[in-house]
Amino acid sequence: MTDNKDVPFWERPLETLNRAEWEALCDGCARCCQKKLQDEDGELWYTRVVCRLLDQQACSCTAYGNRQVLVPDCLVLDMDVLAKSLDWIPGTCAYKLRYQGKPLPSWHPLLTGSSEAMLEQGIKVTGRVLSEEYVHEDGLEEHVIRWVTP
Repeated sequence: MTDNKDVPFWERPLETLNRAEWEALCDGCARCCQKKLQDEDGELWYTRVVCRLLDQQACSCTAYGNRQVLVPDCLVLDMDVLAKSLDWIPGTCAYKLRYQGKPLPSWHPLLTGSSEAMLEQGIKVTGRVLSEEYVHEDGLEEHVIRWVTP
């Protein structure tokens, strides 16, 4: 049996990660910041519209520590939220993949040391999204995209 200390933290069970390791598992794609729609059949659709707090170039929240106060429906991802949210979390998400017992994708920054491979694969939302500040809530369906799937 392998001692967990010899295994990279991203290969260990999620429930064993400390807060810093949990945060580092995020690839920084910002796909979770995209607005989603659900139709009457329960099918989920991603839009190219993102939260107003997203810095689109950096793919990071401009108010990360205070995001849930500023955006009450922003979910703080932990094990409980993750288990209940698998249907809307992108299929490329490291948290979702590891929860399902799958390895990180080859482009993940923890494996490559940079986000360059993510950019090459089109994983980051940079240059592909629009802030919710510029879209009326009733117009979200006009911005449905197909390059992200749950």
